[in-house]
Amino acid sequence: MKMLMLARNPNLYSHKRLVEAAEARGHEIDIYDTLKMYMNITSHRPEVRYQGRILTGYDAIIPRIGASITNYGMAVVRQFEMMGVWGVNESVAIGRSRDKLRSLQLLSRAGLGLPVTAFAHDTSMTDDVLDIAGGEPVVIKLLEGTQGVGVVLAETRRSAKSVIEAFRGAKVNILVQEFIKEAGGADIRTIVVGGKVVAAMKRQGAEGDFRSNLHRGGSASKIKLTPEERSTAVRAAKVMGLNVAGVDLLRGNHGPLIMEVNSSPGLEGIENATGVDVADKIIDFMEKNAVMGKTKTRGTG
Repeated sequence: MKMLMLARNPNLYSHKRLVEAAEARGHEIDIYDTLKMYMNITSHRPEVRYQGRILTGYDAIIPRIGASITNYGMAVVRQFEMMGVWGVNESVAIGRSRDKLRSLQLLSRAGLGLPVTAFAHDTSMTDDVLDIAGGEPVVIKLLEGTQGVGVVLAETRRSAKSVIEAFRGAKVNILVQEFIKEAGGADIRTIVVGGKVVAAMKRQGAEGDFRSNLHRGGSASKIKLTPEERSTAVRAAKVMGLNVAGVDLLRGNHGPLIMEVNSSPGLEGIENATGVDVADKIIDFMEKNAVMGKTKTRGTG
């Protein structure tokens, strides 16, 4: 197969591993900077170009779209879909996962476990919002945050109000969620590929930090999932429409709770913690499923 990865930095661990896995299986793979691609939006002859060349002949694309370029990245993916090129994750699914509010609403509609979450625009309703989330302490999250940035634990009502007012004053949208104390500053990262959990690790936050992100000094170890956790991760990826997803779970008193579904999960932490060749699992899935013209959305939505 001839594959194309849409990625800004070819030197990231995850991107290098995907290239290694593809080449080890005999495939040809290119990596081009998503922001340097441009499009000819013409009826019946859609094109994507890069440095003056029309990008043709690709059997499949691997979108590795960073959060900061979501809108442009999705436009490029949509253009490939209009050309009939199969993507390991499609544009609509990427968009769902990137919109934290929309993703929570979709997961809620599917009946999956979530921390109690409140969302509001009017700060005069802050007391009611905090009560909806179960009262302090609460977790306050920026809708656009990644890797633990823009996530605050407010332990008192006064501090919660101050944080909410500060965020709203900066004209940013936030979610207010119940704090799952029993999780003990740990979460579970699962990688779902083609409707199966292929790897899972426990991430423990650094001492004194309730956030478990490895980018923030957390540690990782292999973990055995319960059947309910495995099922929850698979269903979450399916609800989002993602073939490849990182699904983050908390262990609550009443079962697993979904924190986030990621359409471009990093591979370094989970491959090192579990010893699983996740990159190979992704390429294997692509081999079995990539068919020209077999895009569900064809750029719609």
